[in-house]
Amino acid sequence: MIYSLAGFTEPANCTSLVAPFTSEPNRNMAAGFNEEKRAGKGPQSSYIINPHLDSMKEDILYHFNLGTATHDLPAMFGDVKHGMGIPSIGIMLHELIKLLHHARCTDVTIIRIGTSGGIGLNPGTVVITKQSVDATFLPQFEQIILGKKVLRSTDLDEKLSEELLQCSKKLNEFDTVIGNTMCTLDFYEGQARLDGAFCSYTEEEKQNYLEEAYTAGVRNIEMESSVFAAMCKLSGLRGAVVCVTLLDRRKGDQMTSSHDTLNDYQMRPQKLVRHYIKKQLNVV
Repeated sequence: MIYSLAGFTEPANCTSLVAPFTSEPNRNMAAGFNEEKRAGKGPQSSYIINPHLDSMKEDILYHFNLGTATHDLPAMFGDVKHGMGIPSIGIMLHELIKLLHHARCTDVTIIRIGTSGGIGLNPGTVVITKQSVDATFLPQFEQIILGKKVLRSTDLDEKLSEELLQCSKKLNEFDTVIGNTMCTLDFYEGQARLDGAFCSYTEEEKQNYLEEAYTAGVRNIEMESSVFAAMCKLSGLRGAVVCVTLLDRRKGDQMTSSHDTLNDYQMRPQKLVRHYIKKQLNVV
């Protein structure tokens, strides 16, 4: 099964869940499971690393408004909209991963699609993330757990990234590259913008920082990829991040393209992932 996480316009990069796809056409979109699996037979998912879940009488997925005692999770699934950045996607991924477990999903591929600011790329270029790096260009996600700093790897599935790149070459509709993605905690100062409410650095300092990022292999900037990559790796999910660049941040901080052009740009990751899904389903 393939799930796709979509973020739309850059200033309001809300993350929404797009319906799952299954390679078996006779199964309904929501479940992808047969009655034998609903009865408790068949393979169990291996995405959960928490021994306490099995001892719970009921698991409430608060932000999805779902519960294991009140909903037939293998048989149903609904669209859910979320906010912006690491906290929102982190909450959603905890509950999505639990949903996959309760629904007994196996062989899942999960792809985040969205928009980003580019570095050294023409607007409209699609970036497939090799590694998500932090604001110091290190491939790690830092989280405080029980008052202690925990660092998690943000490597993504190289084979999946290459498969997506080959799909883009087949489409031959827009430029696509594989590169590092810088994930920040802030849209303004955290991304070296000059147009926020506060700014304590110069244009020259901004440009030097973005040049350092480019030298470190960074080709775009967004706000979700690090926790996405870390949670995919921790859970064993096969994951990828595919984002279109809406502007070259070395040439400015605000988008100047027309509304129609931006709409065309933001459809490009969706087109690429749709082509990939169809290829997996052998319907291309």
